[in-house]
Amino acid sequence: MIDKEPVISVGLMSGVKFVRLTLEGRFRDEAGQDIDEGERVFSIDEFDSAHAVSLRHIRPVDFRSSRVTVHEVTIGIDFHWERKESQQFQGALRVIRDERGLTLINELPMESYLISVISSEMSASCPPDLLRAHAVVSRSWLLAQLKKANTSKPVVLDDERERIRWYDRESHTGFDVCADDHCQRYQGASKAFSTQAFDAVRDTRGTALIYGDEICDARYSKSCGGRTEVFSAAWEDRSVPYLTSVYDGPDEAADYAMPLTDEANAERWILSSPPAHCNVETRETLSRILPGFDQETEDFYRWRVEYEQKELRELLLARTGVDFGRIRSLDAVERGESGRIAKLRIAGEKRTMVIGKELEIRRALSRSHLYSSAFVVKRLGDSDFPEAFELMGAGWGHGVGLCQIGAAAMAERGYTHEEILMHYFRNAALHRLY
Repeated sequence: MIDKEPVISVGLMSGVKFVRLTLEGRFRDEAGQDIDEGERVFSIDEFDSAHAVSLRHIRPVDFRSSRVTVHEVTIGIDFHWERKESQQFQGALRVIRDERGLTLINELPMESYLISVISSEMSASCPPDLLRAHAVVSRSWLLAQLKKANTSKPVVLDDERERIRWYDRESHTGFDVCADDHCQRYQGASKAFSTQAFDAVRDTRGTALIYGDEICDARYSKSCGGRTEVFSAAWEDRSVPYLTSVYDGPDEAADYAMPLTDEANAERWILSSPPAHCNVETRETLSRILPGFDQETEDFYRWRVEYEQKELRELLLARTGVDFGRIRSLDAVERGESGRIAKLRIAGEKRTMVIGKELEIRRALSRSHLYSSAFVVKRLGDSDFPEAFELMGAGWGHGVGLCQIGAAAMAERGYTHEEILMHYFRNAALHRLY
């Protein structure tokens, strides 16, 4: 177990040609010399100059009163909300160079990091018990990653008939976690604009989810779509006792159209709108719990996408590198317990292949990422090669662990953060580590 607060290193930018910063407050360089406030630019071409060397690692004299604005930070990388922002950060900054370019790293205490995470993942104006629950989940996930001897790399099964890949926390060079959705959203001090976010981290300081003698590898996604998913549907084929499939709604409806591993049940479930905590219909509620750019996504609980035949063929070629020819069908081979497809058969006139797991499927069927792999397919047209395909889906994200929108709705209805955590992480317990 971990008995003291760790210092976390977060990769803010990677593989860039230059980094532009604006310093506010007192900082010192590696030699202990004071650094003036104002703008600093690191260029890969001048990285080895005497001036740049002295500024490769800068530390604040006073953590609370010093800020660094980092310009042109890309958020939502490869997702439909990708954009650039200027963000403010506290703590030390370090610049390193590798074969891909420059990497900017922020170093700060775990609890300070978490204040920004819970304010970046959700709105900092969320109900306090949602923020407390999220602080525990985010802390647990990161502490579990730090305890791993080796970080995971993509696992690949790839031949002519089948391509199965899953992605966990790939090795990062020089830092613990990245600042984007790949790990946890961390968008700096400017996102922590409410006392509720500070209070949530303070109130749960050092507290993590525990199973047996281990810190839980807690996971979360934006919307489970009514039922959470098991670990093995998204990642490696093993059972994780605290990441089971949980109905995210009233107990009396828990047997609705179950099990969702059955194709007929999954279709009835996805094409309906069952009661669930994350089935939030009012924009007023969503505006209180979601960050601004997440509010641009309006149809996360149940959604629809349509591809014309030519568009789908070109999309699959671009995203998978495989020319399937005209597409005959998209068929679920294996579904997880939330109805998410873990293996999808793509049948074309030139090639038929099974792909998985859920993220690989979402990447193959969208220019960015499909909302989730919980979908059913309707062929539009009577020929062997339909004119179009309609995908009707449920949820947003992998669905494993805590459902962020569901948890926020629970908090609004008066559930405590302990009750929220025990709802999503069955068999786990809360324990204060430091």
